[in-house]
Amino acid sequence: MKTLQSTLLLFLFVPLIKPAPPSQQDSRIIYDYGTDNFEESLLSRDYEDKSLDGKSIKEKGTMIIIPDEKGFQLQKDESIKPLSPKKENDEMPTCLLCVCLSGSVYCEEVDIDAVPPLPKESAYLYARFNKIKKLTAKDFADIPNLRRLDFTGNLIEDIEDGTFSKLSLLEELTLAENQLLKLPVLPPKLTLFNAKYNKIKSRGIKANTFKKLNNLSFLYLDHNALEFVPLNLPESLRVIHLQFNNITSITDDTFCKANDTSYIRDRIEEIRLEGNPIILGKHPNSFICLKRLPVGSYI
Repeated sequence: MKTLQSTLLLFLFVPLIKPAPPSQQDSRIIYDYGTDNFEESLLSRDYEDKSLDGKSIKEKGTMIIIPDEKGFQLQKDESIKPLSPKKENDEMPTCLLCVCLSGSVYCEEVDIDAVPPLPKESAYLYARFNKIKKLTAKDFADIPNLRRLDFTGNLIEDIEDGTFSKLSLLEELTLAENQLLKLPVLPPKLTLFNAKYNKIKSRGIKANTFKKLNNLSFLYLDHNALEFVPLNLPESLRVIHLQFNNITSITDDTFCKANDTSYIRDRIEEIRLEGNPIILGKHPNSFICLKRLPVGSYI
C-alpha cells in the first residue's frame, strides 16, 4: 500500500519539474564554434551589448568589419571626426568675458592681449590692467560712437596709424602706464589725453600733434623721457603735467608769445615741471603771460 502511494505522488510531481533556463551570462558565451563566422558574430554581439548598456555607438565611433585573407579586421570609421577643443576665451562673446552696461564695456583685469570685438553701440571702453600690446585701426573701425577709451596698465608698445581716425566723437583717451615710445595721430575732439608713465621721447611727438586739438583741456605727459615741452600746445589747455621728464630748456614761445607782451594765457590753471633738470628761474620771460607760475625748481 505504501509503495502504491509513493508511486502516485511521483507521477503527480514529475510534470511540475522543469529544467532551469540558462543564465544571461551563460547565454552570452554560447556560440557555434564550428562556423566560419564565429569572429564576426562575437564582435557584433559584444558591440550590441555595449549599446544595450546605455552607451551610444556614435560616442565610441562607428566600427567596420573588413574581411581579408587571414580573417576579419576591425577598423574605426574615420569619417566621423571629433570636434577640436577650443582654447579658453576663443570667440567668447565680449559681454560674457567683460561686463556690458548701457553703452559701457568693462574689460578690466581679464588678461586679454587684444581689443575684444565691441558692441556697435559702445560709447565707453575700460580695458585697464590687461596684456594688450598693440592697438590697430580695425579695433574701432565699426564703433563710431566711442567717447572714452581707457587702456591704463597694459603693455602697449605700438599704435597703428589711423587707429583713432574714425572716432570723431572721442573725448577722452587714456594710455597711461604702458610702453609707448611715440604718440599716434589723435582725434580732433579730445578734451583729455593721458599718456603718463610711458617711455615717450620728444622725437616721438610730431610738431603738430596737439596743434588742432582745440577742445583739449587736460594733458598728462608726466613720467616719460621728454627733452623739451611739446610744441604748438592749444590755447584751450587748462592743466599741463610734464613733471619727471628730462626737460632741460624752455623758450619764450613755449607757453607765451615772445612778440606780444600784452598776450595773456588766462585758461591755464596748472603747469607742473618739477622733477626735470631745468631751472625755471633762468627763464623768467617764459611765464609772463601766465596767471600762475609753473610748479618746479627755480633755483
